[in-house]
Amino acid sequence: MKKKAFTLIELMIVVAIIGILAAIAIPNFVKFQCRSKQSEAKGNMKAIYVGEESYRAENDTYISFPNTSLASQTNAIGFQPKGNKIRYVYKTNAANQTAFGADATVNPTFVGELSNDVWSVSEANNVANSTNGCQ
Repeated sequence: MKKKAFTLIELMIVVAIIGILAAIAIPNFVKFQCRSKQSEAKGNMKAIYVGEESYRAENDTYISFPNTSLASQTNAIGFQPKGNKIRYVYKTNAANQTAFGADATVNPTFVGELSNDVWSVSEANNVANSTNGCQ
């Protein structure tokens, strides 16, 4: 009676193939995970732009909010970050009647997930990733 089974060599080849596939897939997964976290900043920067433009249409000037912890200022443009894991800190760096600029920097709580990631938006609706935290 002959037993049917895998040989040790066949099992070692399968383990090697799985190891090679994992070595290729894991870095790509981490990169895509980081990019998905950046989508929070993109969406919120666009919301800040829309809010600033709406505020300017009504008040003939842009509003400045140096820190999102000042809810009354961000509520003035109808912006409040959503969710219980806010990965970025949003603020305007300057605002007057003709121009504004807003930045999103990584919340210190999430530095391990996104390192040194900076987004910005201007009155021209240019959303840019000035410092990419995803390598």
